[in-house]
Amino acid sequence: MQSGIIVQHGHIPFRKTKQVRSDITGFVGFIKQSQWPEGHKKGDFIEIVIRHERDFAANEFSVCFDDATRYAIGQYFVNGGILAHVFGVCVDDFNDLSAPIEFSYGNLGLQFTQYDHWLNVLFGRLRAEEDISIICIPMAAYLPFEVYPNGDIYCDAEGLYSFFLAHCCEMNNRFLILDAPNGLHADLLVRWVDQFRKRNRKTASHGALYYPWLCNNDKSYPPSGAMAGIYVRVEREHPPIGIEWPPANVMVYGATHMEFEFEWDEASVFSDNQINPIIVQNGRGIVVFGARTLSSNPQMRFINSRRVLSMIKEQIRRDSAWAVFETHNPHLWSVLDRDIRLRLKEFWDAGLLSRSKNGQQFEVTCDSSNNPQYLRDAGQVNVEIKLQPVGCMEQISIDLNMGSGD
Repeated sequence: MQSGIIVQHGHIPFRKTKQVRSDITGFVGFIKQSQWPEGHKKGDFIEIVIRHERDFAANEFSVCFDDATRYAIGQYFVNGGILAHVFGVCVDDFNDLSAPIEFSYGNLGLQFTQYDHWLNVLFGRLRAEEDISIICIPMAAYLPFEVYPNGDIYCDAEGLYSFFLAHCCEMNNRFLILDAPNGLHADLLVRWVDQFRKRNRKTASHGALYYPWLCNNDKSYPPSGAMAGIYVRVEREHPPIGIEWPPANVMVYGATHMEFEFEWDEASVFSDNQINPIIVQNGRGIVVFGARTLSSNPQMRFINSRRVLSMIKEQIRRDSAWAVFETHNPHLWSVLDRDIRLRLKEFWDAGLLSRSKNGQQFEVTCDSSNNPQYLRDAGQVNVEIKLQPVGCMEQISIDLNMGSGD
C-alpha cells in the first residue's frame, strides 16, 4: 500500500426536500343524496383538481355540488387563485352538516370519536394531500344559528369549523377561512365570535373570519372563496415566497357591493374583535380591511405571522424526516443543526423572519442538552428552534420531536 493520507467520510448527505406550498386551496363541498353519482354512498367523496374555473365547469360531476361551493370556486379564480382541490362529500341532505362532530385532539393527533362519521374518508384524503394550505367550506355559512336566553349563541356550522381548525393545527401548514353565518350581524356576530374563540382556544389561530357577505348584483354569497384567491394573489405578487405579506388592503374582484356597508369606525370595532371587515373605500372599491386570526394570543394575532410560522414548521419537519432512521449520535445532531440553519437562512433572506431583541436571526439547539441519554435510548431526536416571524414582537419556540415520541 502506498503511503499517504486516507480520508474516510462519515458525512450524512444534505437532503433537500421541495419547498412547502402555501398557495393551494381545498374546497369542501357537499352532494345531496338526490345528486349522488352512481355507485356512491354516504361518506364517499369526489375530488376534482382544477387550475381554472372552466376546468370545474367541464367536469361531469360539477353539477352535483352545492351551489355555495360552485360559486365560491368562480370567485377564487377571479381573485387570483391558481390551483384547487374540490371535494364533494356525499351526505343524505344538508341537515347532516348541522350534526355535532365528536372528535378529540391531543398527543395522538386528531381522532374521530365516531368512527363511522361521514367525514372520516375525506379526513384521510386531506391528511395525505399535504400541500393543501388553505381550506374553505362555503356551504357552512348557510347553516342556521340560535340565540339562547342566557346570551349564548350557537351556530350549526360550529361542528365543522371546530373540526377543521383542529385539522389545520394538526397539519401545520394549513389555514381555515371561515364565513360569518348567514343572518348573524353586528353585536350578535361579535358575541358569537368571542364565544366560538373561547371554545376553540387552542386552535383559533389557524383560522380567520371575514364579514360581511359580498354581492354580485342581486346575488349575495359568503366571501371565503374570494378571500382564498386573495391569499394566493398577495403571495404571488410578492416573490420569492410572499406568505409574509398580510392579505389585507387589497381589492376584492367580482363583487359589485356588499350585503351591508359600514363606516371606518364601525370596521375597527369588528377588527378589534378578530373579525376581518370588508369595506368600500373611495376610489378603490371593495377592500379587505383586516388580517387577523381568530386567536386572542398577541403572538398569533396576525394571519401572515401564523402562516409563516406554520409553513416553516412544516418545511423543517419534512426536511428532517430522514433523521428518524439514522444512528442517534453527536454527528447526527451536527448534520441536523447545519441543515436546519441552511433552511432558516433561506427564509431569512426571503424576508420571512425578523431579528429578536438580542439581535439574533434565529437559534437552533440540537445537542446533549435537549437529547439526554434516556431519550436517545427511546429513539427520539429533539431539536429546539427559536425564531421571530414577521409581525411578531417576541421569539417563538418550535420543538421538533422525531422518532418514537412523535
